[in-house]
Amino acid sequence: MHDEHTALHAPQRKLGFWMCTALVVGNTIGIGIFLLPASLAPYGFNATIGWLVTVVGCLVLARVFARLPRELPEADGPYGYIRTTLGDIPAFLSIWCYWVSLWITNAAIATGVVGYIGAVFPAMAGIQPAIVALILLWIFVAINLLGVRTGGRVQVVTTALKLLPMLAVALLGAWLLLTSPAVYTSHLPATPLRLGDVMAASTIALFAMLGLESATVPAGRVDDPARTIPRATMAGTILTAVIYIIVSTVPMLLIPQQELASGGAPFATVMDRYAGVGAGRWLALFVVISGLGALNGWTLLVGELTRTMAINGVMPAVLARNNARGAPAAALLVTGLLGSVMVVMSYSKSLVDGFTFLSRVVTAANLPLYLCCSLALVILWRRGERAAMRGMLAVGLLGTGYVLFAFVGLGHEPFQLGLLLAAAGLPLYVFMRRRRAAAAAAGQA
Repeated sequence: MHDEHTALHAPQRKLGFWMCTALVVGNTIGIGIFLLPASLAPYGFNATIGWLVTVVGCLVLARVFARLPRELPEADGPYGYIRTTLGDIPAFLSIWCYWVSLWITNAAIATGVVGYIGAVFPAMAGIQPAIVALILLWIFVAINLLGVRTGGRVQVVTTALKLLPMLAVALLGAWLLLTSPAVYTSHLPATPLRLGDVMAASTIALFAMLGLESATVPAGRVDDPARTIPRATMAGTILTAVIYIIVSTVPMLLIPQQELASGGAPFATVMDRYAGVGAGRWLALFVVISGLGALNGWTLLVGELTRTMAINGVMPAVLARNNARGAPAAALLVTGLLGSVMVVMSYSKSLVDGFTFLSRVVTAANLPLYLCCSLALVILWRRGERAAMRGMLAVGLLGTGYVLFAFVGLGHEPFQLGLLLAAAGLPLYVFMRRRRAAAAAAGQA
């Protein structure tokens, strides 16, 4: 589907190790980490344990996505892995849920950026945040309707801008540790350690790690995929995890728990308090720019994925049509409307609660892809020469176990919504399959 189409229309130049690693890091680091300290603040030190669980689980999943291209080098990414092992329906449902997660991600990014816009432009604080989020969402739908494409240089620049705020917070944290270590013990979170809170915090943290599969998606364009994708996936996941643990722990220890939980721009709050008034505003500006870059990129991606699914016959053909500028107009408008609905739903809560809710729904929509890929590894182990596939069964089972753990940690509301979203794809699958069969029969007649 998406991966097959990408491979067919890809340039001849192949992606190497560093570009694939940049894909993992750049796609994984979105707006999530910039608001996560506030989302995780109510959990106290449960969040730290939850982060460690998430990192271990994501390293297992990274290992799953590292092993699959070795065993199935001819398959063009996750859809090919699942279709080869589990069949058409699991492949469709997992890619459908992944598609759903993309337009919900746009809603989450728009919601997260709004919190930092308030820190950059205090005069906008009186404007209804839902309206600002919707305006941002549709600005980037409009830009992509004009056929604007973010090139490689823009991607590198926005990735660098994402890293600058985190580097600033990490350096500030290290400097305070050396010069004023007492500040780290003056606001310790009081929330007791509980398994349920660890599971909930771990699932929220997983939202920030979504994207670790990025190097596998363009598998058909990667130079020596059996060797390059595994190395890039592991390196990118480890690098991102180290960055995240550092920059999520610093605000938790420096800002009182209740204040951090109610703030819309936790990194800006830390910089204002410990690096001087005004420093947080500059940092927030970088966060806004990188968040808007992510919103543009994901808007482009969901439009392209929607068009590709339509080209492959699993969505209505109208969604495959381009406008005069070569943009998938119907696909962009439909996914923009769907994202708008999620923005409005999220703002029935506070800014941080709304972002947390969206992050959980996105996680729920991503988990079927991770589950099916983990099971694909188990099936490949059963089919193959056991002696030549040492460790494959353990990685597949651990990946499956972690995904089930994450499903439990989601809580019932986002899990049920994710289940409904997945189920909504089944009638479409049946309808499009019957249309294809009818078209094939008409062609033979």
